[in-house]
Amino acid sequence: MSSKSHVGPSFGNNFNNRAEEAIGTSHDLATAYREGAFGAQERPFVGWLMVVEDAPASRAPVKDKSPHFPVFPEFAGASYLQRYDTLCQKLAREQLYSSAAVIATPRTAATDGAYTELSPMTGLRSFVATLAGHIAAEAARA
Repeated sequence: MSSKSHVGPSFGNNFNNRAEEAIGTSHDLATAYREGAFGAQERPFVGWLMVVEDAPASRAPVKDKSPHFPVFPEFAGASYLQRYDTLCQKLAREQLYSSAAVIATPRTAATDGAYTELSPMTGLRSFVATLAGHIAAEAARA
């Protein structure tokens, strides 16, 4: 399982770096599993959890600058939080991760634990439920 955080103000560069890292890591793990690097076992739980600062800059629409290719519709005018949500949905749908989640937290979260889920599919509840299901399946095999 991998967890990352993203605190402003440079959401643009960090988003691209985190997306590339998430996709590359999942492919590396999938290749290692396919090649038997983990021994003969069931597919491991592979999770990606992103915690993003809930701030005006993370919720504002991103200006699309793509001189060579059109921006995919789901990213057009989307905020960085919406882009992380879309990324997590795609990571899970493509089965690059067992579960992928993004939560938005204000800077006060360190003292009050506040967070917001962006969608049911990419929320912390879904992430934890998928992990718990994997743990239960492993326990049943033991």
